[in-house]
Amino acid sequence: MPHHNFTSETEIHRIGLGLIDRSLPKSDWTHAAHFAAALWLMRYRPELEASACMPDFIRAYNEATGVANTDTDGYHETITQASLRAARAELDRYSASTPIFEIANALMASPLGRSDWLLAYWSNARFFSSEARKRWCDPDVQPFPF
Repeated sequence: MPHHNFTSETEIHRIGLGLIDRSLPKSDWTHAAHFAAALWLMRYRPELEASACMPDFIRAYNEATGVANTDTDGYHETITQASLRAARAELDRYSASTPIFEIANALMASPLGRSDWLLAYWSNARFFSSEARKRWCDPDVQPFPF
């Protein structure tokens, strides 16, 4: 399956910092960039605790780029927390010396690289509900492995 190939740690830093300071071009905020930012936060800013701060970072970034956070658009809590759990599991498979861009590439080459990977665990109705956007909703298709 085609996936983004990150080429350097500098690229990952640009994405992570660009999310936090809301300078990342909207066109660069892709599925791969979401995972890259999560991995960056976990490796380079562990004091921020990704599961606690990523929601606010994404909401603020969305607003800065003209995306409203509503019941039907913008920030999605279940996607964010599920993706953070998956990113943590991937990060933990590698040594602390493995460059994040290599980990991000491996993650994107896995089933997690598909933007619809979460639909193996959640039904469309539950996953795309306003409730799942606002708070964590447990999967209803099969248990979440992360």
